[in-house]
Amino acid sequence: MPPHAQNGQRQPSPGGQWYPPEWPDRIRALAAGSLTPAAPRRAATVMLLRDTPAGPAVHMLRRRASMAFAGGAYAYPGGGVDPRDEDRAVGWAGPSRREWAARLGTDTATAQAIVCAAVRETFEEAGVLLAGEGPDTVVGDTTGEEWEAGRRALVARELSFAEFLGSRGLRLRSDLLGAWARWITPEFEPRRYDTCFFVAALPGGQRTRNASTEADRTVWISPADAADGYDRGELLMMPPTISTLRSLEPYARAAEVLGAAAGRDLAPVLARAVLDGDELVLSWPGHDEFTRRVSPGGTPS
Repeated sequence: MPPHAQNGQRQPSPGGQWYPPEWPDRIRALAAGSLTPAAPRRAATVMLLRDTPAGPAVHMLRRRASMAFAGGAYAYPGGGVDPRDEDRAVGWAGPSRREWAARLGTDTATAQAIVCAAVRETFEEAGVLLAGEGPDTVVGDTTGEEWEAGRRALVARELSFAEFLGSRGLRLRSDLLGAWARWITPEFEPRRYDTCFFVAALPGGQRTRNASTEADRTVWISPADAADGYDRGELLMMPPTISTLRSLEPYARAAEVLGAAAGRDLAPVLARAVLDGDELVLSWPGHDEFTRRVSPGGTPS
């Protein structure tokens, strides 16, 4: 059964595009001025890659159908910034906070928090840690009970990321990340995120696992196969996910993806909704495949 068929909160739409049934009413309320947009929360997500004979594969998780946001959709490990991620005590290696601020278009504290969120959430949800004892080292297997106890403490917010790294004498390896894209949740969504999408290669000696309580399945899949599943309506995804997947298809190795990251445009993508007669037209500028016309009955086309 396709994932979207398991999620009764979603209406059918072309391909596997996630489309909640409450969107038309919320869009009309926003246009009428009766809906105040929520402020987007800073967030980060990581497209974790590993090489295969057929090319790079990306690690994806399927969000539980019971999740309030994007239930049943495939996504990457990620989540919101923890205010403590701005702690200057975070061990750091690689490009400086100032360099990341210039790349992400933020102040240094916010840039650090975004990068920390990317690394922390990848460990929390996939068990992969982009950190090492020095600027040229990366930790090996992270599946032991001691690592798991630390991961659970991070998830429960009993431990800050700075404390977690410091207790193990580790530094975050910011050079193992590349900033790839930035998407902002539409103004008509009740839960909004300003999300930076990163790319990273799976470190040698480490392996992924489904460590997230928010996911019921994880897969390694080629971007092309994932995109084909979306096009057939078998894999449910949000526009940022399928867009970033398609952007990975030209690359033959994970190192090529990391090398291309510095040249990626990080201008934020934000959906627009306008009235055209009785229909709503929902679009993401620069991404025509996601344009949807919504009839007065609420059916997208």
